[in-house]
Amino acid sequence: MTTEHTRDDAPRPVPQIGDGLRRAGWGALALFLAAFAAFESVKYGLPTTLAALVFFALPDLARLAGVRPPGPLHHAVHRVWIPLLVAVGYSVGPIVWPPLFTAALGWLTRIALERTLGRQPASRPPAH
Repeated sequence: MTTEHTRDDAPRPVPQIGDGLRRAGWGALALFLAAFAAFESVKYGLPTTLAALVFFALPDLARLAGVRPPGPLHHAVHRVWIPLLVAVGYSVGPIVWPPLFTAALGWLTRIALERTLGRQPASRPPAH
């Protein structure tokens, strides 16, 4: 007897306690970051808007350029700490170029949105 398997038979991750709360937190952060990016875009004009939109689309642009999991560039595009470091560094540093800050906001917004939707980055490949 053979059993036909469909895509629906694939194992699914078991929801963990607090998943809903974690996703709600990511959702609230995504809304805040999107509003903040929009505010900065209106305040500083077209270059900041373009920077926010391009970096919001960064994961898609990387995928179109051929970046696939589990490579290090794929992981870098989906990690929160990189755009967070850029935003904090911009906020306390001597550089005054608003598109850099809104690019970080757009990138953080995308990461927060993906985490809200349950698209966690793949785990890192084992070190050799």
